[in-house]
Amino acid sequence: MADNNIKKWYVVRAVSGQENKVKAYIETEIARLGMSDYVSQVLVPTEKVVTVKEGKKLSKDKVYFPGYVMLEANLVGEIPHIIKSITSVIGFLGETKGGEPVPLRMSEVNRMLGKVDELAVNTDTRAIPFNIGETIKVIDGPFNGFNGTVEKINEEKRKLEVMVKIFGRKTPLELSFMQVEKV
Repeated sequence: MADNNIKKWYVVRAVSGQENKVKAYIETEIARLGMSDYVSQVLVPTEKVVTVKEGKKLSKDKVYFPGYVMLEANLVGEIPHIIKSITSVIGFLGETKGGEPVPLRMSEVNRMLGKVDELAVNTDTRAIPFNIGETIKVIDGPFNGFNGTVEKINEEKRKLEVMVKIFGRKTPLELSFMQVEKV
């Protein structure tokens, strides 16, 4: 019995904005029916978004793929039907009308699950594109268009301390690598 319980990842389409509710509904329903052996994970891929409101930093989880909930399951017997009948569920992704739900390829799953890690790795492996004493141009933020000289480089935070001439006075600014370019 356990041998043929092979789970694959599927994408369930949900009403946008209801992803977390759908996740909760699926989990409760599966548990209630005692089918947790067949549905091992329900995921709503999110990213942390930090916003500043009235001087306070607010961290909020933003849904990566609005309207989609990922599900690791072995869709045997009634399970697809049970999931489809859950409130706010539109259906499975990739199914033809009335056909079978199509599982995600492993590469797609890894990409979705590893999306956040992937981004983190990419930024760290890039070489530091600036040198101390180099002249740069600010391309983003309030000092857009100003030229400056790189004074310090903070590799960990990926920030530069740049000396910019503002109204004839040299002013140090802390800028991220993304806010400047070589002249």
